[in-house]
Amino acid sequence: MGRLQRLFAEHGQSPWLDNLRRDWLEDGELARWVERGVRGVTSNPTIFQKAIGGTGSYDEQFADLVRSGKEPLEAYWELVVDDVTAALDLLRPLHDASDGEDGYVSLELAPDLARDTDGSREAAAAFHERIARPNLLVKIPGTAEGVPAIRDSIAAGHSINITLLFSVERYGEVIDAYLDGLEAAEGDLHGIHSVASFFLSRVDTEVDRRLEAIGTSEALALRGKAAVAQAKLAYALFRERFAGERWDALVARGAAVQRPLWASTSTKNPDYPDLLYVDTLIGPDTVNTMPEGTLEAFDDHGTLARTVDAGLDEARAHLDRVAEVGVDLDDVARQLEDEGVAAFAKSFDELLDTLEQKAADLT
Repeated sequence: MGRLQRLFAEHGQSPWLDNLRRDWLEDGELARWVERGVRGVTSNPTIFQKAIGGTGSYDEQFADLVRSGKEPLEAYWELVVDDVTAALDLLRPLHDASDGEDGYVSLELAPDLARDTDGSREAAAAFHERIARPNLLVKIPGTAEGVPAIRDSIAAGHSINITLLFSVERYGEVIDAYLDGLEAAEGDLHGIHSVASFFLSRVDTEVDRRLEAIGTSEALALRGKAAVAQAKLAYALFRERFAGERWDALVARGAAVQRPLWASTSTKNPDYPDLLYVDTLIGPDTVNTMPEGTLEAFDDHGTLARTVDAGLDEARAHLDRVAEVGVDLDDVARQLEDEGVAAFAKSFDELLDTLEQKAADLT
């Protein structure tokens, strides 16, 4: 077995691919990744912007949709749904063989719903109805407005990927939403699944920027460690909350844990190790979604050891020191959440502009 396969077999962490492209569906590239050990796929508006706007794989279908009277926005969702459905069917055997643990493909809601509780709830339900596959995860951002939509979607029996998490505090709210939703759901819970996506490299980028602005030797020595430290605390909270009498009662009804998912795991700072956000966070009941370059790097030289709960006291002490030198981690989380929502909206708008121009050229 290669390292990606051993990551799951020996340490219980599922490697997922953070990319989805039609040409990979057509030429077998995605299938080859699955053979190498990839156990799921994530997507977002930025990924689809690059895929649809940067390749010609979608032009023929888009032209047919426009000529049939579809508006560019409606045509966009047709393109995306077709890609996601094809990927779901490719991963369905893995989903069935793993008893629903893996084999998922994630589809993100329109970015303008990030602050819209009712709209997110309704859109998530509509996607689960439109794409009737048990291995679909609909992405709902973990904003304050998204949390009640997450709870209601779980209660309705829908599987959800909670995205754009930047703080342990908000992660705790998301766990509550999942547990509350399971308790409100009717009947057997076996078909309801969820992951909570904790973003990493963006945290270090912003914390490092603030530490460098402070500029003291003490502050500069703290760079490059906040994201991993925070993720380790999130995993400790996961272990704490998915145990005890309340959780045991849900397990008796068929509930599965809401796994932490490590996202934004490609290293942005070239001075840091290329697998900083992978090697340090390996452990059971977790997912790491990686772009293809990071997957290649791990398969070549990744660490195969349980690391996610090592150095927990040091992680707490590090975050305390970051706060003591003047970095407000709550403010960092708020800023990154706003920036994440804005970045996806920008990608979405730019892609629609491209499609509108293509539609105008066709007509």
